[in-house]
Amino acid sequence: MANIQRSRADQAGSVVRYVVLVVGAILFLLPFYLLVRNGLSTEQDITSPDWKLFPSSLQWHNIVDLFNDPAVPIGRALLNSLVISVVQTVGVLVISGLAGYGLARIPFRYANAVFYFIVATLLIPAAVTFVPSFVLVSTLGWVSTLRGLIVPGLFQAFATFLFRQYFLNFPRELEEAAQLDGTAYWGTFWRIVVPNSTGFVAAIGTITFIGSWNAFLWPLVIAPDQSAWTVQIALSTFLTAQTINLPQLFVAASVAIVPLVVMFVFLQRWIVEGVERSGISE
Repeated sequence: MANIQRSRADQAGSVVRYVVLVVGAILFLLPFYLLVRNGLSTEQDITSPDWKLFPSSLQWHNIVDLFNDPAVPIGRALLNSLVISVVQTVGVLVISGLAGYGLARIPFRYANAVFYFIVATLLIPAAVTFVPSFVLVSTLGWVSTLRGLIVPGLFQAFATFLFRQYFLNFPRELEEAAQLDGTAYWGTFWRIVVPNSTGFVAAIGTITFIGSWNAFLWPLVIAPDQSAWTVQIALSTFLTAQTINLPQLFVAASVAIVPLVVMFVFLQRWIVEGVERSGISE
């Protein structure tokens, strides 16, 4: 009798969990549905007080019109954002990863002082460094260039902090075994540490890529020329004080999130498996 009651309780618990997961999935997917639904609608369908689950007719030409709009080079903006995000992500992983490993493993006198200085920069508001960064980039002649958009974001203090804390807990036995074979710090980092840290590296890379892709204020100021627009700047042109092009805004937003969804789907396995298998500790 007790086993039957326990089995029924387990079944009820499973049903509740599935219901919660389904409700959570629906709430999570609702914004994506609204983006696609409104992107394939007319202005009247979007603003109509009589809400419909699907528009009266699917406006597939909205996608074609988006890429054929001469006033908003969305294709060039997507390419710029992709280049900037990929280069910045790789730069942050390499530079901040090496800095974090050096602070965690290479003994030198001022290691803690350098680390505390890096952490202290996290306390400085971004608005304080915005003007000096702009003046420096402008002086170098990098306004409206990909260099001006990429180079200032190649190093991130927060990523360095996370790498340093992670490498402090990395098993020293693996590194010592490599060093006994005559491998220096450089070889140990690339041959031992990085292959066993794929989950953590994938997580930092995902966060960095999303942050770079969604950046708005810095590209808005440093890239006034259309040739250097990012996708976020292109999106903002559909929402002005004079006009609001809702169908184009929604369809452009739908297109803009596709690379993020693809990247997350691709890296999801690495993140999960890396945390389970490579997220080892002493």
